[in-house]
Order: sequence, then structure tokens, then C-alpha cells
Amino acid sequence: MSQTFGRPATEPGAGWAVVDVETTGFHPRQARVVSVAALALGDDGNVEGSFSSLLNPGVDPGPTHVHGLTTEMLEGQPTFADVVGELSSVLEGRTLVAHNVGFDYAFLAAEAELVGAQLPVDTVMCTVELARRLDLGIENLRLETLAAHWGVTQMRPHDALDDALVLAQILKPSLAGAHDRKAWLPVRPVKRRRWPNGQVTHEELLPLKTIAARLPCDFQNPGRFVAGRPLVQGMRVALSSEVSHTYEELIERILYAGLAYSDTVDQQTSLVICDELEPDQGRGYQAGEMGIPLVSDADFMGLLQHVVGGTGVEEFSDATLSGDQFALF
Repeated sequence: MSQTFGRPATEPGAGWAVVDVETTGFHPRQARVVSVAALALGDDGNVEGSFSSLLNPGVDPGPTHVHGLTTEMLEGQPTFADVVGELSSVLEGRTLVAHNVGFDYAFLAAEAELVGAQLPVDTVMCTVELARRLDLGIENLRLETLAAHWGVTQMRPHDALDDALVLAQILKPSLAGAHDRKAWLPVRPVKRRRWPNGQVTHEELLPLKTIAARLPCDFQNPGRFVAGRPLVQGMRVALSSEVSHTYEELIERILYAGLAYSDTVDQQTSLVICDELEPDQGRGYQAGEMGIPLVSDADFMGLLQHVVGGTGVEEFSDATLSGDQFALF
């Protein structure tokens, strides 16, 4: 695969940049950032540097009752163009981390594009998804709930710097928990594109299952899985709702192993991951009706340890072409 999604928590990384933004609204192409904070963390979660600033968006600050910032408070503050250099120095070479990272990344990307800059970010990670993988047994995954779970005190909720500090304190035990559970970290690649006129745009952060369903597999589909035999690269794998790992982590493992992810069940599906033996609905039920084998979440994780190499798409095409040419003579 040209892109990799996720990585084992036991593998070292290049560090983290924990980010929080406060905004004038919810839509990054319409609203603006009024406050930003970024903390540079080592791979172990220890803080190594920081940057934070109020920003003058040049428009109404929006929900003052949420972020507490008024027009008067933002007058005379720097613009995003004024601070993008300092912010970039914290982000560069690190994985950008945020609680619901799609929101924060989209706003920073939109602000950067408005001033003709680019974010030096190649990977991002969402702490909501990370917490979901830890199975913490808490009521919800809101920042305040996670803070209470880990014994972290919030001084000023919806203040960018305080929220970033809280998230940084949550991240450290979360990384340790992922390491202990041998979970994968939900690290995602992001891309930028430079156009002929010099403008840089940032790729939208789509749900992983949307991306995975569109990705071509590097290997030919060898057919259905047979119990007692290993997985073979190129097999098409679908997910039922009855699984113990999160969809994102399972998809990461599927793609990393050279398997293909499918969001539908059809005759080309090799197996469906399902923890129920006889499901009465959903993809597991569809698989049963079509005679497609069901494999439990735990068994699938075990099978990933010994995946057999498949036939590459190019290799298959070359062999087919050679066979056609031979037949002509």
C-alpha cells in the first residue's frame, strides 16, 4: 500500500503536537479561528514546547458564551498570518493530535490556505478514537469526561490553551494504555497539493472506512477464506456490527496485511468478521445467507500473524497477457 493507516503503540514515533482551536462557528470554510494553542510533546507524551495566541478574525467572534471571547478582546490581536510561522515550528515533524481531530485540522488548514501558507503536517491522530480503543468503561468520550477519568483538572473549559494542556495530560496515560493493550494508534496520513499557480490546498480528512472502500488492493482476490487455512493477501473482508475492536482499528489491520476492505457483502467477499455465531441481522446475517464464512474478531487478529503472500495485480495482468499472446500463436 502506498499509504499506511495506524501503527502499533509499541512502535516509536517522532512526537506529537497537541492542538486546540476556538472558532466563530462550526464550518471551516465559513467560520474563523479566534484562538489557537499547540503543545509539542515527545513520543512519551512529555511537553517539550508550546505556542498559544488569541487571533483577530476580522469578523464577529460568534458564540461568546462558549469561548468567552468578545470583539473588544480580539481587537489588536495578531491575525493567523502573523502567527502561522510560530505555529508551524511546533507542528513540524510531529503528528497533529486533537480531540475530534477532523474539526481542528480542517480549521487550521482553511486558515493556512487563506494566507497562502501550508501546514507542515503529514499525520494526524484523534484522541476520541484512541480513547474508544481503550475500552475505558466511561459514559461518553467528551474531553471533560476523559479528564475526570484520568484525574486531570480543567481550569477553563473551551479555552484553547487550557484544553490543549488537559488533552496533553490525557494523552500520556492513553498512550501507555494503548501500549499495554497492544492496540494500534489511530495515526492517519494527510496530504497537501501544490497547484500550478503556487496555491497549496490540504486534503479533507474523510472517515477511514470511506477511504478504505475506495482503495484498490495491490493483490488479486484469491477467493473465500477456508477455516483451518491462513488468510491470503487480496482477500476481501467485510465487518459486521458485532465486533470488539473499533471499525477503524480493524480496517487499519486489514489494509496493513494486504487484504481488501469491503463495506458491502457480496459474492466477492472472502469473509466477514463477526462475533456472533448465528447473527439475525446486518452483514453477518447476509454472509450466512450467501455461505460466506464468519470469523470472530479475536480469531481474525490471530490469523493476521500469518498472512500468506498473494498474487500482485500487475503480476496477474502480465501473466494473463502472456497467456493470451501464447494462445494467438
